[in-house]
Amino acid sequence: MDLLATSGRFPLSPGLSDAEFSRLEDEFGFRFADDHRAFLSAGLPTGRGWPDWRDTDRQAIRDRLAAPVEGVLFDVAQNDFWYGGWGQHPSSTEEAVAVARRYLMTVPRMIPLYSHRYLPAVLTGHPVLSIYQTDIVPYGDDLEDWIAREFSIGTASETPGRRPTVPFWRDLVA
Repeated sequence: MDLLATSGRFPLSPGLSDAEFSRLEDEFGFRFADDHRAFLSAGLPTGRGWPDWRDTDRQAIRDRLAAPVEGVLFDVAQNDFWYGGWGQHPSSTEEAVAVARRYLMTVPRMIPLYSHRYLPAVLTGHPVLSIYQTDIVPYGDDLEDWIAREFSIGTASETPGRRPTVPFWRDLVA
């Protein structure tokens, strides 16, 4: 991740410390994947699109963490989206949202990386996913490949296309 520090593409603050990671993970109830942790400890990108992990406005972080699930629930309520793994589609919208919400509380947590790009908690080396409601698209084979593709920093893989493996979210990939 040294490329990030020398790129000059966006402002960098000093990386998160182990104590900061522990506080964040305890407060928000997830564990950063090793590659995401290494990225944020090398330097904390700041500015438009980047989550501000040091922000005192904790609700902003909670909103970013909730966005993938809330986006799916929006599509259930407003666009009649229904995932086959949830069983039979309930007759009312309210019941459909309730069933979807219960299921979504069991799927791996997606952690904001940049804008609507996410990495799953815990799973190192996973493709970066663009998540906007139920529109989910891989944006890089892993974190390093994503940086190369999104910001032209480093070298992107020559043969992109690693499939996401994170349960539920992989099934929605376009």
